[in-house]
Amino acid sequence: MSRVPQKFKMGVVGAWLAGLMTLQGCAPVALRAPLTPSTDVAANSPSNIRMMGADHRFTYESTGRVARRAQDARGTRPFAILALSGGGADGAFGAGALVGLSRSGKRPQYAVVTGVSVGALLAPYAFLGPEWDQQLMDAYTSGRAEHLLQSRHLGVIFGSSAYRGRPLERLVDAFLSDALMQAVAREAASGRLLLVATTNVETGETVVWDLGSVALNGGANAKALFRDILVASASVPGIFPPVIIRVHDGWGEYSEAHVDGSATAPFLIPRALLLPSLDLAHRPAPEVYVIVDGRLSEEPASIPLRFRPIVSHSISAALTHMMRTTLELTATNAQLQGASFQYSAIPTAYPTLAAFDFRAASMRSLFQFGVECADSNRLWVSSQHEVSDRSDRGKAASGPNLSCPADDDFIAGLAAR
Repeated sequence: MSRVPQKFKMGVVGAWLAGLMTLQGCAPVALRAPLTPSTDVAANSPSNIRMMGADHRFTYESTGRVARRAQDARGTRPFAILALSGGGADGAFGAGALVGLSRSGKRPQYAVVTGVSVGALLAPYAFLGPEWDQQLMDAYTSGRAEHLLQSRHLGVIFGSSAYRGRPLERLVDAFLSDALMQAVAREAASGRLLLVATTNVETGETVVWDLGSVALNGGANAKALFRDILVASASVPGIFPPVIIRVHDGWGEYSEAHVDGSATAPFLIPRALLLPSLDLAHRPAPEVYVIVDGRLSEEPASIPLRFRPIVSHSISAALTHMMRTTLELTATNAQLQGASFQYSAIPTAYPTLAAFDFRAASMRSLFQFGVECADSNRLWVSSQHEVSDRSDRGKAASGPNLSCPADDDFIAGLAAR
C-alpha cells in the first residue's frame, strides 16, 4: 500500500486547525435572534441531550435522566455502551471491526451507541446490529467516497471551507434509506439510545442529539434532519462547510450552524451513563467499549524546521494527546463506577495514511484489517490488561503483517489500571 505524502497530511491538519480557530467566524451572518441566558444554557449545555418529542419540537433533558430511563428499559439485561470516535478515512477500521465482531459472534446489542465525526456515520449501523453489516460494508468498500473531496478553488477565499459540502451530503443520503430510518425508530421506541455529537459554531460547545427520537418523532422532516445532523458531525471545520440546522423548540424556531463533533469531543461517553442505578444489586454493571478510528501515537518522522510543518505536526500531536487523555479519563471514571472498560485503536505500525485518503484500495485494506482483528478476538484491550512480553502475539490473517490492537503493548498500556 502506498503512503500519502506527509505534505498532504500536514496540509489537512493545517486546514483543520485554521477552521477550528475560527469557529466563531464560520457563519457570515447572525443565524438567530439573541436568546435569554437561561435558554442558552439549556440549549447549549453539553450536559443536556436534545431529544425530539411527539410535537416535533426539541426538548433538553439532562444526561442523568436520559441514562436512568435507558437503564430502566434494559432491566436486568446487559447495559453495553459503544462510543465511536472521529478519524476521517480511518473510519474504515471501525466499520470493519463491527463486521468482524458480528462474524465472531461476540457483538452485543448495545443499549447506547454514540458517535462523533466519522463515528457518527458508523453509529446507525452499530445501533441496528449485524443485519445491517452488508450496507455498512458497501459504505466503506464500494469506492463511493473517492469523490468526496471536491475543491472550491478560488471560492475558498470568500467561503468557509476548502471543499464543497454537497458531496458529503449526497454520500450520506445514498445510504440513509427509509428502511434504516424505520429500523432506528423501532429500536429507539424500545428504550435504546443513538447519540451523535456536533459542535455549535456560535457557542463552541458540544451538542448531543438523540437521533433515535428524531427518527421516531421527526415526521415528514425526520430523514432530512437526521441526515443534516450526521453530515454536520462529520464536517471538519475548514475542510467542509458548516451545516445549517433548523431547530424548533419551546422558545421558537431558529437556525444554528454546526460542524465536526470531534472539534470538541474526541468521542462521546457522557459521565452520567456510567453512574450506577439505584438498584445496581439487581442489574449488571455497565460495559463500556470505545473504538478509536485512528492511532494513539505517531511513528517518529523527520519534520522540516519551518513554520507550516512545525505547526501542523504540533497540532496533530495535540489532537492525539487529547484523544489519549480523554481515553484515560474515561477508563478511570468507568473503574470508579464499577463498569468494565474496553477500547481499541489502529496500531501505530499500520501504514500511516492521510485523514482524507478515501481511495477505495486504502479503505478496503483497513476495513479488512478491522474485520480480521475482531473476528480473531484481538480487537479489544481491557483497562485491567497487564502489559507483557508475550511471545505468542497474534498477527493479522492477511494484509499488512501487523499485530492487532490487543497485541500492541503501547495501546494495551495506555489505559491499563
